[in-house]
Amino acid sequence: MKKTTTKKQAAIQYVIDPKDLAAHLFEVTIHVAAPSAEGQEFALPAWIPGSYMIREFSRNIVQIRAESNGKAVALTKLDKHSWRAAPTDGPLTVIYEVYAWDLSVRAAHLDQTHGFFNGTSVCLRVLGQETLAHEVDIRRPADPAAKTWRVATSLPELGAKRYGFGTYVAADYDELIDHPVEMGDFALATFKAHGIAHDIVISGRVPNLDMARLQADLQAICETQIAFFEPRSKRAPMNRYVFLTLAVGDGYGGLEHRASTALICARADLPTTATPKGADVGEGYLKFLGLCSHEYFHTWNVKRIKPAAFAPYDLQNETYTPLLWLFEGFTSYYDDLMLVRSGIIDEAAYLKLLGKTIAGVLRGSGRTKQSVADSSFDAWGKYYRQDENAPNAIVSYYGKGSLIALMFDLTIREKTGGKKSLDDVMRALWQRYGRDFYSTGGRGVTEAEVEALFDEISGAKLKTMFDRFVRGTAELPLAKMYAPFGIKLEDERRSSKPSFDAGLGRDGNDVKLSQVHEGGAAHRAGMSAGDLLVAIDGLRVSGAPSGVDALLARYKVGETVEVHAFRRDELMTFKVKLQGDRVPGITLSLIDGRKKSGRPSATN
Repeated sequence: MKKTTTKKQAAIQYVIDPKDLAAHLFEVTIHVAAPSAEGQEFALPAWIPGSYMIREFSRNIVQIRAESNGKAVALTKLDKHSWRAAPTDGPLTVIYEVYAWDLSVRAAHLDQTHGFFNGTSVCLRVLGQETLAHEVDIRRPADPAAKTWRVATSLPELGAKRYGFGTYVAADYDELIDHPVEMGDFALATFKAHGIAHDIVISGRVPNLDMARLQADLQAICETQIAFFEPRSKRAPMNRYVFLTLAVGDGYGGLEHRASTALICARADLPTTATPKGADVGEGYLKFLGLCSHEYFHTWNVKRIKPAAFAPYDLQNETYTPLLWLFEGFTSYYDDLMLVRSGIIDEAAYLKLLGKTIAGVLRGSGRTKQSVADSSFDAWGKYYRQDENAPNAIVSYYGKGSLIALMFDLTIREKTGGKKSLDDVMRALWQRYGRDFYSTGGRGVTEAEVEALFDEISGAKLKTMFDRFVRGTAELPLAKMYAPFGIKLEDERRSSKPSFDAGLGRDGNDVKLSQVHEGGAAHRAGMSAGDLLVAIDGLRVSGAPSGVDALLARYKVGETVEVHAFRRDELMTFKVKLQGDRVPGITLSLIDGRKKSGRPSATN
């Protein structure tokens, strides 16, 4: 008699059906083999790791119901994102629809051109059973528009074939939500970095995409980063990696995951075969490569090396940490540094990028009021909810955090005579807190442990630096610190260019003040963000910010102009004494004859 085997049903099974492309609806079905005897509870995350803002994803659940053995089961809503099913004697099934019309890397989007989702937007968490294996059956849309669609995800295949619809599996819920899914008729290319397959997926129309150049450049970046963390073994922390990229008319952003990243970019930023061979890296393409480098570095720094507060995540509430300056700021430091170390750009181009970062940090007075530690902790309520007063009130833990990384790097190199650097700190963090995070149920690193590690690597007590620059708001002495390494930092701002010292934007056909910088000409004259400019000295302001610049170009710094503007529906008059352009013009240049081998950006 022939022996037959029956496949064991997984404890948690999801079926994700792109049900209605035109209505942007996913239908999701969850099968729970052994629901809680007291009544199984479910919850949809309120935020997605990597984006520190409560998103209320449950608001996109259109309708929801439950059944068991063909009979309806009562569902009670517990709060804005949680439900409890009545007790049942058998397996429980929950069926619900999710509205997916958020064209970003954070949520879900579905139409006739493609589908995309993060697990945090579509997969209810089965409370109490998060550590069990989760199967996901991704269904092909019935709509004829999707007949040529494929699937791209770093989720391990179970019944599905690579790039196909079918069943995928995750070891637990945490892994399930860390593998976004793209479906559509996308462009695809694969390369290997130190033996690990990397997919490049481009969704959206991109005429004459130079995929060969993109492959070569990303391969160089990925191999450089793998070797950075594992210089001996050159072993990557994942078995496969996927760059999920959506090309649109105008967009920019990325979100890191343990074996992939979701990116959105302007199609003009992607390389084209129309560019002559040997041409310099264009500004837009360089920005895209920097984004890829940033998100890829997160594979180590924040996806495996984590702050203690993120191990584990509390997906229903804000999770506070004072360490985002390390996990985002240091990643921002290394993203551009890896472009020069991988040979994509030269040191001069790198210093130009660094100069822009320094200028951006110096632009706002918020840096004198908020530390990067406080900025990290307050990310949920301030950095991710910026308003017109943000430049005067907050500092970016990305921008200033990257400059603090540079400062620590230069300090360690100087104190150890070039024998140690920030690279050694990052590798020590990786070895102690990141390398075995998923295999051993690792823990995150605390603020005190970070500081102690800096002391250990540098051989010095760096508490004063942490107090002044991380927990305090002291200005970073970058010019002084860079000088011994053969780099001169200068501020070449255009002090002779007349300015309101305010941000300008458009409101329909009008020009408005989008931001008023504290202490600037507009502020001293009594103007406010939101004021609509009508005329300067009796001359009409055109519907573009450039029109303001053209009018002010006829004046000198120190002269006073009369400005008419609408605030709400009231016409107001202001006397504005023009000031020099306060936008920093930071330049970094190499000093001839200086030894360069000790610089972070030196390649030989």
